[in-house]
Amino acid sequence: MLTQTVANRVYDFSHAVGGRPLRKPNALALGQGDEMYAILRVGYAVRQVNRLNIGAEAGDEEVLGQFGSFGEGEGEFVWPVGIAVDSRYNVYVTDEWLNRISVFDQEGNFQYFWGTAGDGDGQLNRPSGIAVDRDDNFYIVDTLKHRVQKFTKDGGFLAKWGGPGDGPGEFDSPWGITVDGQGYVYVADHKNHRVQKLSPDGEFVAEFGSYGTGRGQLSHPTDVAVDPDGDVYICDWANNRVQLFTPDGRFLTSFIGDAQHLSKWMQRVVDANPDVVKARRRAYTLEPEWRLALPMGVVFDNDRGRLIIADTHRWRVQIYNKLKDYDDPQFNL
Repeated sequence: MLTQTVANRVYDFSHAVGGRPLRKPNALALGQGDEMYAILRVGYAVRQVNRLNIGAEAGDEEVLGQFGSFGEGEGEFVWPVGIAVDSRYNVYVTDEWLNRISVFDQEGNFQYFWGTAGDGDGQLNRPSGIAVDRDDNFYIVDTLKHRVQKFTKDGGFLAKWGGPGDGPGEFDSPWGITVDGQGYVYVADHKNHRVQKLSPDGEFVAEFGSYGTGRGQLSHPTDVAVDPDGDVYICDWANNRVQLFTPDGRFLTSFIGDAQHLSKWMQRVVDANPDVVKARRRAYTLEPEWRLALPMGVVFDNDRGRLIIADTHRWRVQIYNKLKDYDDPQFNL
């Protein structure tokens, strides 16, 4: 459905942005205005962050720049995973192979990096998701240590939570992370097939989801986002969808992808190849192309009220507007 109405919430599909500038987007972060940063990780060669303007509607998108490359030097990545932007629009990227966080300015100029490999306080063992709170403190998912660590923006260790297990406050290979407007921390507990909500001090508060393929169930969640209303969006990776929960954990609906029209950049690729145009016209249905394929990242744009999903294996993002003033037309008058 292009428009979903559920429990007094309305989500209206806006547009998709995709093509070569979004080859396998693994994680997303928002900058100023319509600015978005996406980690691209393709094969053994492409390790970079692309900076894009995603626009308010289809056709507005443009590439603003890119930074990073494969390697172990300053400003380079081996296995970039998570990305976040602080209050001054500096960009922070985790590298789970190099066990460090690289910092860039808004335009992608390298500034510095911090982090060392190890299992001690403030050390990292395959860091993945990264999130920032209103005080510019950073929360980093330390995946192979099954914990979350809290740092200053310069890498100063502040606190740690978690440990291996499946109980409250324990994790099994956690991945994505976010912080809501009240400072609560949400962690995609990847192999426990749930999201956990923690207090600002790391105390367990609630969990969302359980293992499975049904409504409200999850299979290897990779990311989580929370909007200003407290609604929780979980990237349900292996089920090819994003699931929506209320703040108290009640399942509402799923987003499975509604990109019925090709993005500007993908349309150019199709138009340049007459054989592809013919093949698409012979297809019985193009509906599978509309849908999400192993999505890995999700963010909510608080300023513009929209959900943005990294449709990783379709080389694009799909964007839904959360509408505040929506009236259903009365066709039965």
